[in-house]
Amino acid sequence: MTDHAALLSVATEAVAKATGIIRSMTTFSVAAKGDRDMVTDVDLAVEDAVREFLARETPEIGILGEERGHEGDKDLWWALDPVDGTANFARGIPLCGVSLGLVDGSKSTVAAISLPFLDVTYTAAEGQGAYVGEERLEASKATKLSDAIVSIGDFAVGAGAEVKNRVRMALLAELGGRVQRVRFLGSAAIDLAWVAHGKLDASVILANQPWDTMAGVLLVREAGGVVVDTDGGEHTVRSAATIAVGAGLRDDLVAAIARVSG
Repeated sequence: MTDHAALLSVATEAVAKATGIIRSMTTFSVAAKGDRDMVTDVDLAVEDAVREFLARETPEIGILGEERGHEGDKDLWWALDPVDGTANFARGIPLCGVSLGLVDGSKSTVAAISLPFLDVTYTAAEGQGAYVGEERLEASKATKLSDAIVSIGDFAVGAGAEVKNRVRMALLAELGGRVQRVRFLGSAAIDLAWVAHGKLDASVILANQPWDTMAGVLLVREAGGVVVDTDGGEHTVRSAATIAVGAGLRDDLVAAIARVSG
């Protein structure tokens, strides 16, 4: 049986180490890694340091990092985004985070997200609740979209982006006319952590990169929210999208997405 408490301690220490590196590297270089996509040497330094730490502390567990790829066990593995929100970070916008989730099969069971420039750390373990520091998190109890603040994930880049972004534009129009406010924060880790924290009522990310989402998905679920795919089915590591929402808005939000996705 997996010792979630012990692994949560490892994850929390790992993101604390990452946060220290991010705060200490006051100068850095930025390089292109694709169409409108970038990486900094901070991303690489953080991923390398966290990989080394996790390999030492949990050698039996694999790891998937955004920058260095997948190594080790395919059923139990860490999903790491060393700097989620690199575009924000590179511009000095403090909305970025370190996201580390433990994926067991198709779902995450341990999560730690640190927001280095907001000085907060979010944690969760399966069946044990989600926390920011010592405060237990509770997702939104809103029941009307007109009362909801909803974040939308970044628009697509790279191959096929034009077609994918037609849906995003339609979604923006749909939600913009119905919800209280729409927000673009530029970090999936923050989107999901803030749904868990009740700062956002929902987050619609029309993608599902495990390093971006798996830690935050567990936070939302442990805070009493729900996370689904575009068809309303339960979210897994293989889902096409990541839709996190307070339970009272689930049906209305899924219906709104269905209207623009069909």
